[in-house]
Amino acid sequence: MVHKKVTLIGKSSDSFDAAVDDAVDRALDTLENVHWIEVEELGVELATVENREYQAEVEVAFELE
Repeated sequence: MVHKKVTLIGKSSDSFDAAVDDAVDRALDTLENVHWIEVEELGVELATVENREYQAEVEVAFELE
């Protein structure tokens, strides 16, 4: 069994939790055999958006066929 990891960044104007959910939902929609997701970093974008944009960098591990 071999796994591969990729990094995704979820975004939300509501909360860190919603940003993590954004990344998790995208991973589950586009990848097969997802085994685990680890939250690596949380951040808030202020410079280029009108309001706060919560961001969650997550590492997704999935099994290769």
